[in-house]
Amino acid sequence: MKTTPEHDARIAEMTFASVYPHYLNRIEKKGRTKEELHQVIEWLTGFDDKKLEELIDKKVTFATFYELAKLNPNADLIKGVICGYRIEEIETPLTKQARYLDKLVDELAKGRKMEKILREKK
Repeated sequence: MKTTPEHDARIAEMTFASVYPHYLNRIEKKGRTKEELHQVIEWLTGFDDKKLEELIDKKVTFATFYELAKLNPNADLIKGVICGYRIEEIETPLTKQARYLDKLVDELAKGRKMEKILREKK
């Protein structure tokens, strides 16, 4: 699926720190915890709590955030539609990676079991 260059640039330039509170608010309203959110983020990116706080404090962009991440090898198992885009059809790597996290946060907020969210190949 084609995203526009403007859409991709907007994601690249957005800071993780500006989006993180929205993720946290969304999942907490649905009875999930900050620890669960951090578990999902660590599964996807490899960032532990300390590194995550550092990146938030530095106000890194999504481009830098994903450049530093060690994406989980099972991330390609994240499929479906988020924000109007079918993840597996997104062609721009950074946009796809950002939508991976959006999808995981969405699943967490919807009450999906953690072992389903943290995909493991069978």
